[in-house]
Amino acid sequence: MDRGFRYLVAVTTAFVFATILLGVATKSYGAGLACQARWPVCDGGLLNLFPESFPSFFEWIHRVVAGVGGLFIVGSAIEAWRRDVPPKIRNALFVGALLTPVQVVLGQQTVVNFTFPVLTAHFWTAFTIFAAFAFALIGSWADAIRTRHLKAAAVVALVLFPIQVLLTPPFISSYTPVVQTLQYAVLLVLVLAVIALVVVGRRAFPERYQYAPVIAIVALVPTVYLGRHLLAGSTVHRAAYLLAGIVVFGALVASTAGVWKRERAVN
Repeated sequence: MDRGFRYLVAVTTAFVFATILLGVATKSYGAGLACQARWPVCDGGLLNLFPESFPSFFEWIHRVVAGVGGLFIVGSAIEAWRRDVPPKIRNALFVGALLTPVQVVLGQQTVVNFTFPVLTAHFWTAFTIFAAFAFALIGSWADAIRTRHLKAAAVVALVLFPIQVLLTPPFISSYTPVVQTLQYAVLLVLVLAVIALVVVGRRAFPERYQYAPVIAIVALVPTVYLGRHLLAGSTVHRAAYLLAGIVVFGALVASTAGVWKRERAVN
């Protein structure tokens, strides 16, 4: 696969990563409404196009990064169509590109209609776009990924998952904007590491470990969902969160064992 295309997907994935974290920071600092609930304009400068305060600058820079990232997303999908790209990678990029207009509308709604369902839909659409591009990124670099890279991905996932859990309420005493942004940064790196194990590692694992990373990524979805609502959750809610977390961690342990078994078989 062309190296330039690989770097394009890598840069686009980085933009999606940055856009999500800026969005989390904007929401947690309460800056989402700082442009006087205007979109796409703001609250100052020529034709109200620019911010006039630090909170509105926070919201405005998030829009700028999201806009540039959106162009990269669409550009990546177009390049995948033009080039000889494996169908799975092309389809993943198309999913990201097709969801981007939806995400733009939801982003606009978070400004003019700041409600919990809109914020939830906005987050999960962004999460899906990131997962699609993470899949395309790992798939496009798959032939360059070696056992040492899989070992690193397995260890990173195994370490980051408990950290991500401990950064969610009520495990953290003060759920500040910095902590919330850090939590989601850890989550996105964790997702990227697990996807690497799913896309590259699973095929090379011994048979008994092959589905471990798939179980981890599937169980991670309800874990994230339940974790986002943990503060107001009931006892059943918390028990379900704990159970889903145990499944994820167990699958990550099995994935790590699969990497080590693979290395021993190769050597």
